[in-house]
This record gives sequence, structure tokens and C-alpha cells, in this order.
Amino acid sequence: MATGVLLLVASLLYGGYLVGQEYGVRNLVNHWQQTITQSQREVRVTRQTADARIDALTRRLGELQADVMRLDALGGKLVKMANLDPREFDFGHPPGQGGPDPKGEEGHFSAPDIQQQLDALSQQLNERQAQLEVLGQVLARRHLRAETTPKGWPIEKGWISSYYGMRTDPFTGRPEFHPGIDFAGREGEAVQAVASGIVIHAGPDGGYGNMVEIASGDGYSTIYGHNERVDVKIGQVIRQGQVIAQLGSTGRSTGPHVHLEVRYQGHPINPLRFIRKRRG
Repeated sequence: MATGVLLLVASLLYGGYLVGQEYGVRNLVNHWQQTITQSQREVRVTRQTADARIDALTRRLGELQADVMRLDALGGKLVKMANLDPREFDFGHPPGQGGPDPKGEEGHFSAPDIQQQLDALSQQLNERQAQLEVLGQVLARRHLRAETTPKGWPIEKGWISSYYGMRTDPFTGRPEFHPGIDFAGREGEAVQAVASGIVIHAGPDGGYGNMVEIASGDGYSTIYGHNERVDVKIGQVIRQGQVIAQLGSTGRSTGPHVHLEVRYQGHPINPLRFIRKRRG
């Protein structure tokens, strides 16, 4: 009897042990399955994040490449408008494109691919920036030269009443040399600078009456005489076409007009070839 009880108890204990062992193994298996599932989930999220980042970088790369192409088009247009040598400013060729064979899935870039393309694009942008800087300097010098070269009439309405060269003096009747061109007009009309520069004289000056002189660089200066009123000051920077005085008849003058004189290296030259070029 006692032996039977002991065997029963032993069987129950052994069975419980086996059940416990099985339960522990199941727990362990479940734990590792959960761990693997979580790891797989993290891998998917990481892959999705990496793919999204690569896609974003790819889109940005495409945008930058489009910017370079637009920059090339703009540069080529500027070169053409400025009549420059296109071989010197090579904007006419499309940006270089290329790189290694695609890696991974078809239609997708890998991170190394994108980095290589970004490096190449950075080099292209640096080259275009250098070209545009030089082009800007050329255009700025050309614009400055155009602004400081005398051009056009000093008044909007009027007529030429006396040309440059020998003429009969209106006061003495004797031959005399006239160092400029006279533009007759209505008293009080705006007198405009025919060239940009710096005012080096503004006020009375003998026979010139109320006179303005503007130094434009490269040896050129322009004089505007007989004004009713002077509207600028010495040292003032003047732009071509800016109003500098009001037309009058001060000084040695027979009537309202502005005496335009162009000097080069301090000597008067004929303004005729300059006034023929009307400002646009």
C-alpha cells in the first residue's frame, strides 16, 4: 500500500516536472519568437526609414540638378545678350551626368551612389558660381563704362542753337572757337547729366554762369553751363540721366540754353558723336 502511494506521488511529481519543463521551454520559445518578431519589425522600420531618406535625397538631387540646368540656361542667355565668347563662358553645354552602375533594386539609388552624385553636383555648382562671378564682373565693367561715357542730350525738348568749333561770336561778331554745343530750350527745363560721375564743380564760373562739372573717370568730364539753378553739390555721385540743374541764361548768354562741353584729359572735344547716341 505504502509502495503504491509512493509510486503515485513520484509519478505526479515527475509529471509535474515534465509539465514544468514543457511550460518553461514554451515560455523560452515564445520569448525568442517575440524577440525575433520585434527585431524583424525594427529591421522593416529601419529599412523603410533608410528608403525614405534615400528617396528624399534622390528627389533633392533631382531638384539641384534642375537648378544647375536652369543656371546653365540663364548663363548662356546672359553670354548671348552680352555678345561674349561662348567658349570663354561655357554655359551652352548641359551639365555632365553619369556615375557607377545602379546598385540594389532597379530604379533606386544607394547612399554611396547619391553621395557620388552630390559630390559631382557640388563641383558643378562651384564651377558655375566662378563663371557667373567673372561674367558679373565683365558686365559690371561694361555697364560702368556705358554709364560714364557721355551719351544723349542734356534736355528732353529743345534744339541745337550752336555747334562745336569756329563760329561768329554773338557779342563781338568776330570769329571765335566754341568748345561745346548749345541746346536752346524753355527756361526752367530740367538739365540732365549725359554721363555718370562725381560733381567737381557746382556754382558760378565766369562766362559759364551757374555751371556744373562732372568727372566721369577714364579722363572724361562734362560741363553744363548757363543754368538758372544748380541742384547738385560738389562730391555728389550722379547717375546718367539724373537731373542736375534747371535751364537758364546766366553768365555770358543771349537766351535760355545749356552749354554742353565734353572734355577728355582736360581738353574740350566735339560732343557731337556722343549726343547722337540717345539714352535708351
